[in-house]
Amino acid sequence: MNQYETVFILNPVLSDEQIKEAVKKYEDFLTSNGAEIVNKEDWGLRKLAYSIEGKKSGFYQLMEYKVDGQHIDPLETMFRRDERVMRFLTIRLDKHAIEWARERVKRRKQDKKEN
Repeated sequence: MNQYETVFILNPVLSDEQIKEAVKKYEDFLTSNGAEIVNKEDWGLRKLAYSIEGKKSGFYQLMEYKVDGQHIDPLETMFRRDERVMRFLTIRLDKHAIEWARERVKRRKQDKKEN
């Protein structure tokens, strides 16, 4: 199993409930196909570098998971068909990226404790 990281941007007009529902849809798809969710992060509403579909902001979500590569294409097809998803990017993490991601998670947890 390879480790992957997917960042996707959801439409900014969605409610909190609709955002949670969308994230759960993709998480459920992955876990039903034997994936192990390593990390999930809600980056919140952020301004886009350029407008997408006339929108200037979007809700960013990150999911890091371990799964067989055969399940990535169906996942990306789901992203393409979902009108709530404006953009997405999936990458396979190598050993250096995995270590960097672990450090990022540790730093975020430490920052939360300090605040």
